[in-house]
Amino acid sequence: MTIPIIAAVTGAILIIMQALLMILVGTHRIRNRINLGTGDDPALERKIRRHGNLAENAALFVVVLALAEMTVVPNIVVQIIALVFVIGRIFHAVALSTIAGSHGAKTGRIFAALRAIGAMTTFGSFVALGGYLLAGIF
Repeated sequence: MTIPIIAAVTGAILIIMQALLMILVGTHRIRNRINLGTGDDPALERKIRRHGNLAENAALFVVVLALAEMTVVPNIVVQIIALVFVIGRIFHAVALSTIAGSHGAKTGRIFAALRAIGAMTTFGSFVALGGYLLAGIF
């Protein structure tokens, strides 16, 4: 059995990103004295969604990436899918840093584009990884 090094590196990068996003939520809460929820603070809402969206997607991705790496998916494919996923998650987090990225304001369309790219690369990474696994197993 192969040790899933690519998945381990990807997981390390993603957990550091998760920790940074968590710190940004926590410091915003402390500065603005908001214990639970968003306190009708749109900046806090965006920070919570950045953090939550990464958490919703990263854990499952890393687990399936490790399975792919240990079984039938070629290492170069695992590396490419992992890189695409991480870049997409970075784009998504950057996009949700702004009103344009989170709520589609007319200014700063680049952020809306980054959010869309982040969402599409996440979806594409999931489908590619699942497809490779199923094709290789059956």
